[in-house]
Amino acid sequence: MSFPVELTAALSGASVSQLYNWRRTDLLRPELQDNPVLYSFRDVVALRLFVKLRSEVPLQRIRKAMTQLREWDLTEHPSTYTLLTDKDSIFLDEGNDRAVDLVRRPGQRMLLTLEDAFAPFTNLQGRDVVDFRRPRPQLEVRELRLGGWPTVAETRVAYDTVAKLIAGGVAAEDVARFYPGVTAKAALDAADFHQEVVQIRGRAA
Repeated sequence: MSFPVELTAALSGASVSQLYNWRRTDLLRPELQDNPVLYSFRDVVALRLFVKLRSEVPLQRIRKAMTQLREWDLTEHPSTYTLLTDKDSIFLDEGNDRAVDLVRRPGQRMLLTLEDAFAPFTNLQGRDVVDFRRPRPQLEVRELRLGGWPTVAETRVAYDTVAKLIAGGVAAEDVARFYPGVTAKAALDAADFHQEVVQIRGRAA
């Protein structure tokens, strides 16, 4: 599944301009393609990790950490690594209580797990970043369901499919006539999240 810029921004917490700058400076280039820009699911996960780290440490330290990984020939996709921060340095967790300082001398550690990065947080610009697995109470993101595209919880119905029905004049309570598993509450959540994505697209235009 491929993720356009505005949906990537909504799920990762990165702004559209940040995504552009991070592509331009090779912090993270999309796995899929550059024109038009499309990100992979694991790109979105890595970007969310970067945004979470950026809320704790300066961007230069994240760049230095990624450079250090490459210098050590650790060239897997960034989403495969567990990173730690003590709000000063960034560490690579090697397991078994061993961590390697990527930026400064080792200090007190704070584990940045995927659970931490998937939970809601506030980014550096003060924007509330959605819960990655539950961008709205009635929506879910699961990598093995539609390639990680947000869907109505417990269904394979894409959030934007429902949002377009509502935009076309279908009442939330009537969406179940088209998709029996979609409640009115879920339909409203889908429309609300779609509006956030559209607003991001508008700001990027």
